[in-house]
Amino acid sequence: MTRPTPTVAGARTAVFVTFALNGLLFSSLAVRIPDLRHGLDLDNRRLGLLLLAIAAGSLLALPTTGRLIERWSTPVVARAGILFAAAGLVVAAVGAGPLGLVAVAAPGLFGYGIGIGVWDVAMNVEGAEVERRLGHTIMPRFHAAFSVGTIAGAGIGVPVAAVDLPMTVHLAGVVVLALVVGLPGARAFLPPAPEPQTPAAPARSAWREPRVLAVGVMVLAFAVVEGSANDWLTLAVIDGYDAPHWAGVLAFAGFVTAMTLGRVVGPAVLDRHGRAAVLWACAALATAGILLLVWGGHPALAGLGVLLWGLGGSLGFPVGMSAAADDPARAAARVSVVATIGYAAFLAGPPLLGALGDRVGTLESLLAVAALMVPAAVTVLAARPPRVEAANRQA
Repeated sequence: MTRPTPTVAGARTAVFVTFALNGLLFSSLAVRIPDLRHGLDLDNRRLGLLLLAIAAGSLLALPTTGRLIERWSTPVVARAGILFAAAGLVVAAVGAGPLGLVAVAAPGLFGYGIGIGVWDVAMNVEGAEVERRLGHTIMPRFHAAFSVGTIAGAGIGVPVAAVDLPMTVHLAGVVVLALVVGLPGARAFLPPAPEPQTPAAPARSAWREPRVLAVGVMVLAFAVVEGSANDWLTLAVIDGYDAPHWAGVLAFAGFVTAMTLGRVVGPAVLDRHGRAAVLWACAALATAGILLLVWGGHPALAGLGVLLWGLGGSLGFPVGMSAAADDPARAAARVSVVATIGYAAFLAGPPLLGALGDRVGTLESLLAVAALMVPAAVTVLAARPPRVEAANRQA
């Protein structure tokens, strides 16, 4: 039986679902990080090194994902990423849970990182293709679906942490859902626009394009703002405010809820005020939120800081993906480059913040994250759409 031809409406729905599932897996692991630390008997420094396995796997896969998409199509590559991520998460859960062996947990997290990286590029390339065909900004709402998935993961994580459900049972259930829903859903993806054949003047590598590299630096800074919350917010609240585990998970849930709100309202604000102005405002909000969390000294002020942090960190990554894919002919290659640079944040962030946290405290180490909003603000102008495309959108 011949499968129906994918439509833009069907692809849009499939992208929403895929982003949400990606967020669900990511958040489900994030809320179990304290269990990783406890089950493997790690301090913050060694936990940061363990989390490095995720970033290492992603950085290994990201530079080649664009070429894989061009060769085998977005749906095929997306399904491969889902399979790798699911398998790696199960192995990591078994290694940190019943076995208590870093030697098992680390390879599992590495495989999970490969899958998440491949999956991330594929769904962003597809999201950019759908955005172009719709003719208006929608990428932040795809990332809002990711945030909805993280909210669901955090929401599940609160009662799971309260009743001490084994990490293996929790994560295995999430993996089954991702496989059952995600693998069939990716078949509705549209193929990326074909790259024009220009043998006489071959396109140079996206790694040599100044605008792509500048967008990558901006995405890297915002990725640290987002990723540090995923890795350390729960622990920062527990350690810095002497709070119970469930309170740390609740803070993380507040962060991803604020991030989701920013991504839902973001497209209308972006279309009205432009990428640069909105991203500058995001950098200011993220900085204010982190400072309030660290220096507020009271749970209410800390909670407000978490919400501001989430709003500020909401748009940097999705806008960077849209900016990288402004030219449909080179979208897969440029998204792959920007994603690779951005994921360097997840490579350097966990061990650096872990080591800093051991010296100054988990909560106080987050001040280093606020400082990264300076290079983010400097490189924001690179994310502006090309003049021709901007004029067409206004017309």
